[in-house]
Amino acid sequence: MIQPLNMSRWLLAVCCILEGLVSVIYLAMYRAGPDAPPAFHGWNAMVVLLSRLALVAGVCSVAAGMLGSTRGRSWALVLNGLALGAYGLIPLLWRGPLSFNLFGLLIVAMAMAIGILALALARTVRRSVVDGWFLGLAGAGSIGFALAFVALVNRWIPLERRPFHPSVFLWLCLYFGFTAVCMLGLALRPAQSRSPIGY
Repeated sequence: MIQPLNMSRWLLAVCCILEGLVSVIYLAMYRAGPDAPPAFHGWNAMVVLLSRLALVAGVCSVAAGMLGSTRGRSWALVLNGLALGAYGLIPLLWRGPLSFNLFGLLIVAMAMAIGILALALARTVRRSVVDGWFLGLAGAGSIGFALAFVALVNRWIPLERRPFHPSVFLWLCLYFGFTAVCMLGLALRPAQSRSPIGY
């Protein structure tokens, strides 16, 4: 029988792979550029694929948060998974127009949750200075992404004034790529880590 801690590590590794794939797809969408947006059928298939990948990654994150600690559930990882699951589920269910603001706010919730988790774990890692530095930088970077997406949602960072915004895809590519690295770091963290938030 697989122990819960080992299972949570595998789930975090799956999250890493799925979020890495989401990042690569957003990079491909960004590189298509404003002059060559995908045709409607290709665009729709891309959105459905992105949504399914995000939804599965969200489920894995929630499951990892529920299984990951003998001391209790990781509410930060569960919150990240719920926001990521909503990020994937909304486009699959909603048939009307969707604004970037909704998805930007979901990313703020995801980034803050991962940032808080990584910073809490960084304070508890005592065996390896490298692991502590990695988690500290991951936490600070995640909170930085949360603030950047707050600025994007409030238009403090301007986007292009046209219907097709390739810079949005670049921001999303960078965020999901960064989060994939964070998930890998969490999956490989020392087993001796003890966090006050239950992971």
